[in-house]
Amino acid sequence: MVRMLCWFAAIMLLWTAIGTVRGGNVTYDGRSLIIDGQHKILFSGSIHYPRSTPDMWSSLISKAKAGGIDVIQTYVFWNLHEPQQGQFYFSGRADIVRFVKEIQAQGLYACLRIGPFIESEWTYGGLPFWLHDIPGIVFRSDNEPFKYHMKRFVSRIVNMMKSEKLYASQGGPIILSQVENEYKNVEAAFHEKGPSYVRWAAAMAVNLQTGVPWVMCKQDDAPDPVINSCNGMRCGETFAGPNSPNKPSIWTEDWTSFYQVYGEETYMRSAQDIAFHVALFIAKTGSYVNYYMYHGGTNFGRIASAFTITSYYDQAPLDEYGLVRQPKWGHLKELHAAIKSCSKLLLTGAHKTFSLGPQQQAYVFQGNSGQCAAFLVNNDGKQEVEVLFQSNSYKLPQKSISILPDCKTMTFNTAIVNAQYTTRSMKPNQKLNSVGKWEEYKEPIPEFDKTSLRSNGLLEHMSTTKDSSDYLWYTFRFQQNLPNAESVFNAQSHGHVLHAYVNGVHAGFGHGSHQNTSFSLQTTVHLKNGTNNVALLSATVGLPDSGAYLERKVAGLRRLRIQNNDFTTYTWGYQVGLLGERLQIYMKNRSNKVKWNKLGTHQPLMWYKTLFDAPAGNDPVALNLGSMGKGEAWVNGQSIGRYWVSFHTSKGSPSQTWYNTPRAFLKPTGNLLVLLEEESGYPLGITVDTVSVTKVCGYASESHLSAVQLSCPPKRNISTIIFASFGTPSGNCEGYATGNCHSSSSKVMVEKACIGKGSCSISRSNRFFGGDPCPGIPKVLLVDATCT
Repeated sequence: MVRMLCWFAAIMLLWTAIGTVRGGNVTYDGRSLIIDGQHKILFSGSIHYPRSTPDMWSSLISKAKAGGIDVIQTYVFWNLHEPQQGQFYFSGRADIVRFVKEIQAQGLYACLRIGPFIESEWTYGGLPFWLHDIPGIVFRSDNEPFKYHMKRFVSRIVNMMKSEKLYASQGGPIILSQVENEYKNVEAAFHEKGPSYVRWAAAMAVNLQTGVPWVMCKQDDAPDPVINSCNGMRCGETFAGPNSPNKPSIWTEDWTSFYQVYGEETYMRSAQDIAFHVALFIAKTGSYVNYYMYHGGTNFGRIASAFTITSYYDQAPLDEYGLVRQPKWGHLKELHAAIKSCSKLLLTGAHKTFSLGPQQQAYVFQGNSGQCAAFLVNNDGKQEVEVLFQSNSYKLPQKSISILPDCKTMTFNTAIVNAQYTTRSMKPNQKLNSVGKWEEYKEPIPEFDKTSLRSNGLLEHMSTTKDSSDYLWYTFRFQQNLPNAESVFNAQSHGHVLHAYVNGVHAGFGHGSHQNTSFSLQTTVHLKNGTNNVALLSATVGLPDSGAYLERKVAGLRRLRIQNNDFTTYTWGYQVGLLGERLQIYMKNRSNKVKWNKLGTHQPLMWYKTLFDAPAGNDPVALNLGSMGKGEAWVNGQSIGRYWVSFHTSKGSPSQTWYNTPRAFLKPTGNLLVLLEEESGYPLGITVDTVSVTKVCGYASESHLSAVQLSCPPKRNISTIIFASFGTPSGNCEGYATGNCHSSSSKVMVEKACIGKGSCSISRSNRFFGGDPCPGIPKVLLVDATCT
């Protein structure tokens, strides 16, 4: 009771101090955030600083700004910044101050999601593993040890931002902060300790006095003055709204795609679907939308959570390499412009909803002087409809929203894509297929006698490695007093991966999946008469990042039977990590710590190394690891992440084949590539590729465009017209064919207008193409071109 009264008193003191939730120059009311006294509709994009390199930050932020983004949103990554208790790291990709200052330099706002639990498909949800060993700790609960360390870290980040004057109340770019993350998903599991933790976290954050509002996402019971916000793909449909009439409607995560895990296909979300749900959210008086992700980037090193691939949200408006992904980027840019054109009315006008049909509505914003803006919604996903609105007729494509900034003229429809389509290609630059340029080192298989860590029984994997390595060896020995024989070997594991060695020979391999980490490895092994040495290599593929009681999650070997003997309670010897890891043989100055040999026959648990030169030019670089199995890759000592090419999807293809190798990691010549290969992949198939946009395609019809606009990336020109048809081509830029009506001069005229140019405009007109190929029939123009 005393604690509750203290919390209530702290909140009331804050409300008294800031009046109507005033934080310096940032306030809010029931309509929107208010910055320097002005209500704002804000479009935000998530860009995570450690998932790219500092030399990319300026370009990424600039491209976001050009796409109509007002705010850059990022998580703060506790286990990146405090990997060991009391040891902090804020340089290189972890230089959050530099990142926020770059946002400021480009005139954008920032939203800092401090968490410090973040999930984000980041290992352990961003929590440092050393927390696991704090006596009596319960993560994300009304638990004193956890609250102490959480407050200590959040305070450090806030004070760091204050010392650099980065909050808006100090003249900086940060207008919003977040504490915790999607806690409502687990709150009930903590019973009475859940709601009290939410109240404590809110009060703790508010009392840090940043001068800007705080949010809690997916937290319907977020205490005043903290704003509750929505996450998901359809917040215009699913969000119950702010839990107070004087809080704005905020969408902190609009998923532009979805994270991908090994063994699963890429989730494709169309630009039209994203635009529909953003427009609907704004139509229902939403005022802040953040795209998660706007640039996903790369899970370098071991930062990805369990089974998450190294590439992160590659289908975002800016792809993994920072290239503009069309039409997603352009379509959303047009949406932002259409909404901003009537934003004042959307923020101040009276809001009304009218029915236009069984699945059609009009959301209308009416000003005091007769001004009017409207969103006409067609929820019918099967057919176009014609509706009557204010005595005018409007055709609404299926599942679409038309924006009428003056209640008369449609300036944007979510289903009509005017932006060009682009195609990204990977072009091999170097083949690393020379046997003489590769060397290999066989990782030694430990034996029980040489281990120093012992236990009478099986240790839990994560508690033993403490996230210092993905790998943990389980070893033991036993006597076989029978002639050489074949025996059934059955190991059960909590995950994620298990390799079995008997007397130094690889005997089997098994793994779980994102949906079910546990599995059994059953095989037949050859035992010899006398002493048999068994070594089991357990591997995690990232730590879990979600769920209640994260500190109780388990991985690793849980039972072993050979023939009819159960060895679970035997005396086991352990080795944390691999020898090559411990010696850091992926570093140039430490590579000589082991003896490398010429490339031989491929076998499990091998290290490979070679040298390669950086491709000329500035195009992004990627390694094609399609010939490999599972492992990790380093370039000049920096890990480009885990790979698992052998884990195929249901369609029989790898979840990821190309691995981002940032230019910042490279030097012009003599780049050291080292791979740890767990399975039997062979490096001679690896290629060094460049990544670029190689095709552009445009589509114009009588309903929405009078011309096709094509534009190649900088320093590239249109070199070939792959397809051109003025008439009735079937399909669209994602697949097309010549129709019954086709101008024979289509390709020739487009070539004259475009070849050799960086951009061109082709009129969709009979005059341009020298005549009407089919009088009386509406014409379409579709052009697909190559950029070189």
